[in-house]
Amino acid sequence: YVYVTTCGGVNRRKLRKRELQNLYQNQYYRGDAMAAETLMANYPQTTTETTNVDSLAGESRPGSGCLPTSTPPETMPLLLAQQPSGRLTMRRFLSLLAATAIVAVSTVPASAEDAKAAPTKFRVYIGTYTGKTAAGNESKGIYASELDLASGKLSEPVLVAETKSPSFLALHPDGKHLYAVGEIADFGGKNVGAVSAFAIVDAKTGQLKLLNQASSGGPGPCHLVVDKAGKLVLVANYGGGSCCAVAIKEDGSLGEQTGFVQHEGKSVDAGRQKEPHAHSINVSPDNRFAFCADLGLDKVLIYKLDGGKLTPNDPAAGMTAPGSGPRHFAFHPSGKYAYVINEMGNTVTAFAYNADQGSLTEIQSIGTLPSDFKGASYTAEVVVHPSGKFLYGSNRRQDSIAIFTVDVKSGKLTAAGHQGDGIKEPRNFNIDPTGKYCLVCNQNGDSILVFAIDQTTGALSPTGGKVVIGAPVCVKFLAL
Repeated sequence: YVYVTTCGGVNRRKLRKRELQNLYQNQYYRGDAMAAETLMANYPQTTTETTNVDSLAGESRPGSGCLPTSTPPETMPLLLAQQPSGRLTMRRFLSLLAATAIVAVSTVPASAEDAKAAPTKFRVYIGTYTGKTAAGNESKGIYASELDLASGKLSEPVLVAETKSPSFLALHPDGKHLYAVGEIADFGGKNVGAVSAFAIVDAKTGQLKLLNQASSGGPGPCHLVVDKAGKLVLVANYGGGSCCAVAIKEDGSLGEQTGFVQHEGKSVDAGRQKEPHAHSINVSPDNRFAFCADLGLDKVLIYKLDGGKLTPNDPAAGMTAPGSGPRHFAFHPSGKYAYVINEMGNTVTAFAYNADQGSLTEIQSIGTLPSDFKGASYTAEVVVHPSGKFLYGSNRRQDSIAIFTVDVKSGKLTAAGHQGDGIKEPRNFNIDPTGKYCLVCNQNGDSILVFAIDQTTGALSPTGGKVVIGAPVCVKFLAL
């Protein structure tokens, strides 16, 4: 069961196993007391009280018969964002998931099948740069591994799809399909890159079957995302300075291109910003807007999805400091803030997000490097912890993961240290949807490292977990 606390009471809905797994996959789930604290800070009028569950029957009623505060985190019905009281239909509930920036959901198993919904393992899909590395390791495409949540152990990667330089991956909300960019510039004999659609054909091994490929609309695609509805793949082309949207068919294969935007302009660095370089693309929590960080323009360009047309928004962009080079972008779980990591400036820019207008307003810029570091370095990835209490960014050349705490009332960041043990050129990293482990891809170290996350401080501790793989540059999680 999923319990939703509203201003007027508590609602209970029973979800099918697949729906519940999708909650995990989209990082809406947080079944612990820490998530409750985060939610209370963001929504002070919410309550952790619940009614007698037998009397709810899908209706919203005033709180009574409350569970004691000592109820174990895994069984405590935790809460959600504010919503007018009234009957909560499944349609309203799913709308709430998409539109109100859910911070915490907890589950109470109602049957043996429901109990199995909470994952104990994740499939980890790994994107790579193909070919032989300097160390002599060779990558041939997309690999799969398995992360055990109890031990933190990561199994040896296995090749599940042979394809050229799948440097970034995205999973479909149905958990049955995966999409990858092909970071090339000669697809179909044209100066464009590729997007590939795969079906996950073996649940035990994660084996992939290529469905089809499509043009990315420009050279050097480096990032992609599937929209919340599972209807579109959005792609950022670094080499071409453009972004596009491609329709997803019912069978998961790629259809026609529905939208394309060629970025125009330049910024202050004559070496790297004489033209646009779209570096990532993401969608808003309510699936209405797309955000494309362009390193060459020092802007996060904002588009209305409009069924995949990518119509420029008004306001048209969130701005970063001249010469900073925005790269990757992430929303806070509350939906109230967003963050972009700046590759050239070695900073993170924090924005207040207006969901009605789709606008970004800068509230802070903070450095990612240790104060005593003097060499050249370039940031890469930014990830917000599922609890919303921590943010992480990767530094290449200085070779560390920068750790920040998040003030959930203001969205501002405070530096909380660095972790660099064994890290070498961390182009990408990711946090499993339960928030327990951080997996770091060492592009030049031909390995993936596992770090345990301190749930109070956000600190990263080496677990000793390490797998060898040539030039890993992307990790994505699928609940098993």
